[in-house]
Amino acid sequence: MIAVNTPKFQMGKVVATPGALAALEEAGHSPWVYLSLHVEANWGTVDADDKAANDNALRDGSRILSAYRLNTGEKIWIITDAEDDHGHRQSTTILLPDEY
Repeated sequence: MIAVNTPKFQMGKVVATPGALAALEEAGHSPWVYLSLHVEANWGTVDADDKAANDNALRDGSRILSAYRLNTGEKIWIITDAEDDHGHRQSTTILLPDEY
């Protein structure tokens, strides 16, 4: 089990692409480690503009993107979709950048 200190937003349904799952398995990493970073607003290796957009998304409900580099050198993205009309985030997807 991965402990999450302070979730900053709800992730909705969590899904992953086969490519991302294979990359995580090859690296010997659990997806939950990266999901816990994502939900704690640790955006990983995104640039300053994406970090600012994510910080704004915590307030306005828009899309959130985190990026992490695995020990194999492979990069994964985690994207939480924008809120619906009721203020609920629908889903969070773990994927490889070329799967976007």
